[in-house]
Amino acid sequence: MEAREMLSRLEQQGIIPIVTLEDAQDAEWVCKILHSAGMQIVEITFRTQAAAQSIEIVKAHLPELIVGAGTVLTQDQASKAYQAGASFLVSPGLDLNIVRWAQERDLLVIPGVITPTEILSALHQNITLMKFFPAESYGGIKALSALRGPFPQVKFLPTGGINPQNAADYLALSNVIAVGGTWMVTPELIRKREQEVISKLACEAIRIANQRGS
Repeated sequence: MEAREMLSRLEQQGIIPIVTLEDAQDAEWVCKILHSAGMQIVEITFRTQAAAQSIEIVKAHLPELIVGAGTVLTQDQASKAYQAGASFLVSPGLDLNIVRWAQERDLLVIPGVITPTEILSALHQNITLMKFFPAESYGGIKALSALRGPFPQVKFLPTGGINPQNAADYLALSNVIAVGGTWMVTPELIRKREQEVISKLACEAIRIANQRGS
């Protein structure tokens, strides 16, 4: 999928569920619930050893679902995610080695930034979509509003402290393409197999995202 189309799909969905799986065998049922609720894109984090296998399982059983790899900290993780079938990479920080590695493979990479200096460094690598993390801890909506002036060409994907109460306020910002959140499918909900709760929270997130611009 071309980067432009990927960006359009991210903006269309608005809220991206961030999923951390301890057991790859949970990947299929979790992502089926999210997809049934209306999610077309999910992010599976590399916070556990199950990440790469989880991506492989989802791509095998739900090929229509776009799967990204999150919390990518090393080039080795980036490589494993790419081989597993990830359509994009998300990192909590700006690692130029990961950025260049992904660009060489025409793989969308969304590095994390907070400061104007980091944003400038990403721009020098022709990156215009950046993760703003941890959003709430570093000024949230006020910070993103302030960054619009000097960086009108930059779009952000804020994560960290995003929830159903503030997601709409983030999405109302012109420089926010989408937000990411873990509240729809927390590790505890997965462990307890709270399928109805996950479905309800995902449907609510879709409803919030669909209110953008209305």
